Amino acid sequence: MLVVNTPGTWRHVYPPLLHAEWHGWTPTDTIFPFFLFIVGVSMAFSFGRRLEEQGDRRHLFIHLVRRSVVIFLLGLAMNVASFFLFGREHLRIPGVLQRIGLCILIADLIHLVLGRRLLLPAAAVLLVLYWSLLTFVPVPGLGTGRLDPGGDNLAGWVDRAILGPHTWKPGWDPEGPLSTIPAAATTLLGVAAGEGLRRRPLSGPTLVGLMGCGAVALSLGAIWGVAHPINKNLWTSSYALFMAGMAAVALAICLWLVDVRGWKSWGAPFRWLGKNALAIFMTSLLATLLLLAVRLPTADGKGRSLYGVLYRTLFDRFADPRLGSLLFALTFTGVFVGLAGLLDRKRIYVRV
Repeated sequence: MLVVNTPGTWRHVYPPLLHAEWHGWTPTDTIFPFFLFIVGVSMAFSFGRRLEEQGDRRHLFIHLVRRSVVIFLLGLAMNVASFFLFGREHLRIPGVLQRIGLCILIADLIHLVLGRRLLLPAAAVLLVLYWSLLTFVPVPGLGTGRLDPGGDNLAGWVDRAILGPHTWKPGWDPEGPLSTIPAAATTLLGVAAGEGLRRRPLSGPTLVGLMGCGAVALSLGAIWGVAHPINKNLWTSSYALFMAGMAAVALAICLWLVDVRGWKSWGAPFRWLGKNALAIFMTSLLATLLLLAVRLPTADGKGRSLYGVLYRTLFDRFADPRLGSLLFALTFTGVFVGLAGLLDRKRIYVRV
């Protein structure tokens, strides 16, 4: 996410590091659903441990709500900072952290109330429900089944009805209320995978089973995508299922490499980031906002952000400007990987 979010300039970015404009997907479109899926996997382990240790569902419910609210408010705080730093006309309410908080809350509550055996049926209900809403509910002035770009669809109509002008783009938001339904299903599918891993010995057959289930979900999502297009901005049900399947396959490969084969050294930077994911993400967002907000004088009198000055001075040195833009993003990311490594070395971990 750090590499994708911080190119030296958005005018020069390699296509795989950009989101699909509307229908379809790119490697960048795997990041958020993969994150929600692995959040679900980790939730299965932490949830099970807490329930076994405490046995008090009321206390666990309070913990779930508190954690989700804190994550939501942290995301909103970043939007507030952006609102004041850049004098934006409207405060955006949704966001990445806000969606993570809501998905954690929904998935955990379903897990708590229905139990592990109904995780997959619950995820299926959420996916079919969202598909049905987008397909059959008429949008005023547009009719039914419209998945047009921007806000010309049911999700955009709900964004305008609930959020008004407080969206990322005029009239719609990719992290809006309605599309949080299938995003929660992505998280639930991760919880189901985590429960399967938690209750079985980590062995070849277990990983083959995980990979097989992932391949089935991926295939079903691709088939569904023929009639119900894969679309990250709308988080269509086909996209949710397709990406969850791909994430399951990726997880099985990583578990085989690290836990079965014992190839662990290459994963150290990822472990550092994972142990302080929220802290690093928040710090990197704040650093980006400050680099963009600080303005330095230029010869033409217009001024340029410190972010832009660093890019132009140190990285804009190549015939293909996309290379310099990528090197800026990699350097920025490297700084925070180093910070994560330092925090891990000092055993400092920020928890919510």
